[in-house]
Amino acid sequence: MSFFARHRGWILALGIMVAVVVLAAFMSLRSGELPVRAASVKRAAIRSMISTNGKITPLRHFEAHALAPAPVRRVLVREGDHVNAAQLLLQLEDSQARAESARGLAQLRAAEAATEAIRRGGTREEVLTTESELVKARTDRTVAQRNLDAMRRLQQKGAASLGEVHEAENQLQRAEAQLNLLQQKLSDRYSRPEVERVQAEQIQARAAYNAAQEVLRNSNVRSPMAGTVYSLPVRTGGFVNTGDLLVEVADLSTVEVHAFVDEPDIARLAPAERIEVSWDALPGRTWQGTVTRVPAEVKKLGTRNVGEVTCQANNKDGKLLPNTNVNVAIITAEHSDVLTLPREAVHQDSGQPWVFQISNGELKQKNVSVGISNLTTAEIGGLPEDALVAVGTTNGQPLRNGASVRLVR
Repeated sequence: MSFFARHRGWILALGIMVAVVVLAAFMSLRSGELPVRAASVKRAAIRSMISTNGKITPLRHFEAHALAPAPVRRVLVREGDHVNAAQLLLQLEDSQARAESARGLAQLRAAEAATEAIRRGGTREEVLTTESELVKARTDRTVAQRNLDAMRRLQQKGAASLGEVHEAENQLQRAEAQLNLLQQKLSDRYSRPEVERVQAEQIQARAAYNAAQEVLRNSNVRSPMAGTVYSLPVRTGGFVNTGDLLVEVADLSTVEVHAFVDEPDIARLAPAERIEVSWDALPGRTWQGTVTRVPAEVKKLGTRNVGEVTCQANNKDGKLLPNTNVNVAIITAEHSDVLTLPREAVHQDSGQPWVFQISNGELKQKNVSVGISNLTTAEIGGLPEDALVAVGTTNGQPLRNGASVRLVR
């Protein structure tokens, strides 16, 4: 049996189908009707938004770091706990800190004593000794002056030699030199480099003591604010090194959202614009907020040029956690009860928007005005409500002004 005989039924059916399609196309072309999809002008709410990604950060938070190596004595809270202001969160072993603080205090007191000694001209014992010597030196100078005066009178009478007068003068000079030396010891005993050295030692000792006190205070970590413990990387019995993170606490009732907007959309941003935040981990939930700061610069983020937008979102239930990646919709404009059309029905020529309105089965090009728009919908002016507008053809043919159309549902 030949191939045609074996498949005659299938071949005849295929031929009939092709003939029907060709006939339908011929009839459609002959009638000149374009099969079109259409949409009606409807009243609705519309909003224009920028959809992007962002990250949650605490608006008010506290974090503590270890100021020195130490074992962890006790951890008194857990991640997720709500804590009050001044509540003790954890304790580090503080014996070493106490020893450092005591040593620092001793060095500070010694430095303060040295500074006071410089101010007074020496230690108390040295000052008393110098003052006593000063009294004696004043007396010696007075005696030497009287002796010189007496020798000069005797010389005038011939009862004293010139050598005896010179000796009396030398004795007075020695007494005055000793007096001047002791007076200088009380008022200006130390040189400038000595004074500066002692002052530097006092500053260094005070800094060391303050640092030791800070380490000691840090051994008992308290929260300065009411909030939620959202990071607690240490455990009782563990060991921390200098700079290690101990705990983070935040007030999560209001969080900060850092969103990244592509460069072409930055001009649409303004403070106080509404935002909606969603998180893939909690589908169906939306958090409301506002833009608080628009970008001040454009920077690279992977392959994108973006501006960083700072927002605040209401998070009273504390479900949005710090450092989570979220979806952010920034609502740049919103109108209610306005005339709308599918965006693909709106065309533009030299900046003038227009549509193909369907009137009496024909396409009529009609100029319109466009308000805000988004990816799917545009706000329309210049058409009545329920006006019928062509969206596109179903056979790939272009829409033409004046063409007859057949609606395809």
